[in-house]
Amino acid sequence: MQHPSPSAPLRRSPLIAAGILLGAGLGGFVDGIVLHQILQWHNMLSAQLPPDTLVRAKVNMYWDGMFHAAVWIMTAVGLRLLWSATGRPDVPRSGRTLWGGLLLGWGLFNVIEGIIDHQILGLHHVREYSPNQLAWDLSFLGFGVLLLLSGWALVRAGRADAHRTGAAGA
Repeated sequence: MQHPSPSAPLRRSPLIAAGILLGAGLGGFVDGIVLHQILQWHNMLSAQLPPDTLVRAKVNMYWDGMFHAAVWIMTAVGLRLLWSATGRPDVPRSGRTLWGGLLLGWGLFNVIEGIIDHQILGLHHVREYSPNQLAWDLSFLGFGVLLLLSGWALVRAGRADAHRTGAAGA
């Protein structure tokens, strides 16, 4: 592997991009596996089409499968980006930057999915059959914001590490 010249800037953006896609994909898997399948708190369309008959349950299962296919693709693309970044001499080996990107991606998943699916479209709620749906939805969003803040802090720490070693972070 070639090493960049001391004056060549290190580019952290490939690690951040890979981490964001991996984090969004893996965060989607946590959501789908834990909330949809294990706890069975909701399905993709459970607010619009309660799974109270076999046909409705099958329709919800189909859309849960489409959701899992989408997050699998995000994860696969993130892995491809990470694989490409590992061989580049201008990309630092920074665990903090990658982990920060992962947390940013998971946080983005929660915030975007929580606002669009739970609030705007009303496709489902975190705990569909609870009298405290809004509290569960807001907790999901709050967890997403906490992930975003933690990810941002790790990405910034990775940038500070690059500056301390004399390389400019991208």
